[in-house]
Amino acid sequence: MKYKEKGITLGILSIAIISMVIILILALMKVYLSNQIYHQSRKINLIEAEVAALKEENSILQMNTEQLKYKNRITDTIFSMEENKEITDAAEAEETND
Repeated sequence: MKYKEKGITLGILSIAIISMVIILILALMKVYLSNQIYHQSRKINLIEAEVAALKEENSILQMNTEQLKYKNRITDTIFSMEENKEITDAAEAEETND
C-alpha cells in the first residue's frame, strides 16, 4: 500500500496563487478606474461652475447693454428735441426781426 500525502499539493497551491493574483489585478484596476472617475468628475464640476458663472455674467452684460441702449435712445431723443426747439426758436426769431 502506497502512502498518500495529505494536505496542500503543488497544484492546489498554484491555483490559489493564480486566483489571488487575478483578484489583486482586478482590485487594482477597480481602484485605478474609480480614482480616474473621481478626478474627471471634479474637473467636470469645476467646468460646470465656470459655465454657470459665465452664463450669469453674460446675462448681466446683456442687461447692462440693454440699459445703455435704452439710455442712448432716450438721450438721443432728448437732444434731437432740444435741437429742433433751438432751430424753431431761431427761425421764429428771424421772422420777428424781419
